[in-house]
Amino acid sequence: MNRIVAITLMLVISLPAALGAASSPSLPKSYHSWQKSARKVVTDKSSLFYGIHYIYADKKAMNGYRAGNRFAEGSSIIIEHFNIKEGSGSPAEGSKNMIVLMRKDKRMKTTGGWLFAGYGADGAPSGLDPVSTCFGCHQKDAAQRDYVISTISDFKK
Repeated sequence: MNRIVAITLMLVISLPAALGAASSPSLPKSYHSWQKSARKVVTDKSSLFYGIHYIYADKKAMNGYRAGNRFAEGSSIIIEHFNIKEGSGSPAEGSKNMIVLMRKDKRMKTTGGWLFAGYGADGAPSGLDPVSTCFGCHQKDAAQRDYVISTISDFKK
């Protein structure tokens, strides 16, 4: 009886964590060692991407960029967004405001075979809705490029 109670208790405790992990995977700790894009600056304050951002691509994703935006299963791309520091002559990097993950995952049928996840500056999941927040623009702007807006030219400094 104690064994059944212990097993049930372990399942009840681990279930919420397992469900959360499925909806928002952890950010890979090593992504800063991946290939980093050139600095991109968006100064249009009405843009969702107003600020400064960098793209990080793992080896699989870099191969996908080199192949004309044809990405293999498991390819991972991370984008870090920073505020623009006010008062500087040219756009200067301010505080980090968000991190976005795209991972090629054929199970994600409603988002073109990509898992999208958003995180706050601290790396904690933001709970963004990938279909309404991310995929609409990716579908409109990059359907012919495997739903990835960036290209290999973003990595040329």
